Amino acid sequence: MKVVVVVGPVESQTASYIADGKALAKLARSYGASVTEIYSPNATWAKVRAAAQGANLFIYLGHGNGWPSPHVPYSPTTKDGLGLNATAGNGNSNNKYYGASSLVGSGGFRLAANAVVILNHLCYSAGNSEPGDPNPSKSVAEQRIANFGLTFYKIGAKAVFAEPRGSAAYIVTGLFTTSRTMQQIFWSSGSSTHTYAFTFTSSKAPGLTGISDPYAPSRYYRSVIGKLGTTAAAWR
Repeated sequence: MKVVVVVGPVESQTASYIADGKALAKLARSYGASVTEIYSPNATWAKVRAAAQGANLFIYLGHGNGWPSPHVPYSPTTKDGLGLNATAGNGNSNNKYYGASSLVGSGGFRLAANAVVILNHLCYSAGNSEPGDPNPSKSVAEQRIANFGLTFYKIGAKAVFAEPRGSAAYIVTGLFTTSRTMQQIFWSSGSSTHTYAFTFTSSKAPGLTGISDPYAPSRYYRSVIGKLGTTAAAWR
């Protein structure tokens, strides 16, 4: 199985994100995967795009730039994609967003069939806001989850997991060691609460099902969206 782990530039938090990325890479290797690691300050579009082609599992840790957001107007060139190094070797603050149109376009990514994407530590990815911004409404959270999910579904992903705060290790373990569905893997997290959870479909991502598991009202920090009946056995 081909696994790609990418950490984009996140200023002073970059070292911490890289440590998390390396831990996920080590875990995937322990299950026999072929793992490529790309870390800031060298996580450029060209390098990440080349590595991502045909990936079964694509893991991204970094800044998230989703929609809806206070940063108007909407632009598919920057929203709902990846924050990567604008140039190589120039520190951990030279961020450039490559949005949905970059990933989905003719010069973009093509993941393996039944691929899985993990978005770890991103703003907006699970419906969450940026630090200091107001918590979103349920409708806005759903739209944010759906918009990110649709980007990666269009390039081959059957499920997009978002863990802005928690560890994503349970997803990697579930994929490699069980025959669970994507929905069952999502609920296998030790951070699952169920108390405020809801399932939704969205016109933003027709045909896909989303699950959000807030830890408190309006606190959207865990989600999955996609074809959630897909099994880990089918992924492998």
